[in-house]
Amino acid sequence: MTIDDLAFAEEDAIEEAICAATTNFPSPHADNVLYPTDDLKISAIAEHFEGIMDILGLDLSDDSIANTPYRVGKMYVKEIFSGLKKENFPTITFVEDSFRCNNDDIVLVKDITVSSFCEHHFLPFVGRAHIAYIPNGKLIGLSKINRVVDYFCKRPQLQERLTAQIADSLKMVLGTDSVAVALTAQHMCVTTRGINDTASVTKTDILLGAFHDDKSLRKEFFERIK
Repeated sequence: MTIDDLAFAEEDAIEEAICAATTNFPSPHADNVLYPTDDLKISAIAEHFEGIMDILGLDLSDDSIANTPYRVGKMYVKEIFSGLKKENFPTITFVEDSFRCNNDDIVLVKDITVSSFCEHHFLPFVGRAHIAYIPNGKLIGLSKINRVVDYFCKRPQLQERLTAQIADSLKMVLGTDSVAVALTAQHMCVTTRGINDTASVTKTDILLGAFHDDKSLRKEFFERIK
């Protein structure tokens, strides 16, 4: 392989990663040219959050909360909303699919931790994701599925969009049409405010390819994630 071939391969890999990070169901997000770096974002958020705390009458000279505006800014940018940056999409590794006997064998990962923030009230929703796929010549490192879920969780979200983004991204990454994603979560905007219903959960699922078309595969998926 020539240097030019390697360059083209690298460009293709970058383009594929950008598509997988964006999906066909993009979040309502645009790059803010006024704050191109993480440090600028953190500083601006801290300044605005200090204003919110001041409006609420909180005493920012108190040692307990004096650094809260900065802590919130850093948390937003570096942690809970870090999935807004395409460059934070996880690096994906594969192995050749030389182990399975049948072409319709399912790879299933259950009980993946989901921790995201509702974009309506900026309150958490937490739960579990179950993901299955039928390989098309390659297998993904299992922890990478968890990392893809975590990437899309780390942004203001709707559970319905989160489910669709995970499924669509994995479809692109894996090169298979057959992906199933089921997500169950409890929303703090329901449990801690408004209706204050502490018992209800929300369930969403996306079934693609054979999981959508084949009733027996669909049944197997839901039976195995019980």
